[in-house]
Amino acid sequence: MSAHNEHAAHGGHGDHHDDHDDGAPHATVKGYLTGFILSVILTAIPFWIVMGNVFEKSSTTAFVILAFAAVQMVVHMIYFLHMNAKSEHGWTMLALIFTVVVVVITLSGSLWVMYHMNHNMMPGLMNETHKMP
Repeated sequence: MSAHNEHAAHGGHGDHHDDHDDGAPHATVKGYLTGFILSVILTAIPFWIVMGNVFEKSSTTAFVILAFAAVQMVVHMIYFLHMNAKSEHGWTMLALIFTVVVVVITLSGSLWVMYHMNHNMMPGLMNETHKMP
């Protein structure tokens, strides 16, 4: 009996199923519920911080909210996008790292340019030059 006939005889109707695991975690209801509950908690706490006016300084409130947002992004990547170092043989993690590096370079470069443009323009001295007789 040939390999194809043997495969068909054992219930394989043209299905192709590899026995190797690509490292991607399999989606489960428990995993989705865990991610959902964590997401709700990570949304409710910053909401409470803002509505309860917990911190006196708005900059502290903004920093805490950004920290919760970063944690929530990680929760979404793990529980909903199923990203880890093994999925897609590490390519998804490499793409994520590349994206983060590009975003950090873009944001820091933009802030650096805007700061130095503002500093070099010296808006305070421009008003003094108009007062000259």
